[in-house]
Amino acid sequence: MGFLASIVQWFGGLFFSKTAEIAIVGLQASGKTSFLNVITSGQWTEDTVPTVAFNFRKIRKGNVTLKVWDVAGQPKFRSMWERYCNGVDAIVFVVDSVDREKFNTARFELHQLLGQPTLANVPLLVLGNKSDLDGHASVQDLIDSLELERIRDRSVSAYSCSMKSQHNLDIVLEWLSSRSH
Repeated sequence: MGFLASIVQWFGGLFFSKTAEIAIVGLQASGKTSFLNVITSGQWTEDTVPTVAFNFRKIRKGNVTLKVWDVAGQPKFRSMWERYCNGVDAIVFVVDSVDREKFNTARFELHQLLGQPTLANVPLLVLGNKSDLDGHASVQDLIDSLELERIRDRSVSAYSCSMKSQHNLDIVLEWLSSRSH
């Protein structure tokens, strides 16, 4: 099964309505805005400007509307993550799978966020971005490094991906559309 088909299946299992709200968080330069741009337009570009505070977009695919919050990952904005994740249907945590030096910080920030009582039971999708580059971490490396097995109060899924693969991301959105009521 392709990456996007897997993501769509994952989202589809969560949402039975025509509207879903997700928050995309992660450390700076992990690929959050690239993910948003690709699922919005189907286009990947190297000229992505770093997010300041947040981006918000509504994406309509078939009869499904996704409301997506893309929250900045610089240290001064991480305290805002909870605010944008509160009330969402899923949290997408994007990790630069090549920058292993940041895995400890990513793990710390992820577990800090998920420890917030307001976010109990919100499903988590971890995307290990930049899988097209040499030296990227495998999905199992991400699971181990981020200690995802410790997370027991919610559904957790992890995938390796490259935002350059627009086709797979489009399949995710198509799947969401086909699973909605």
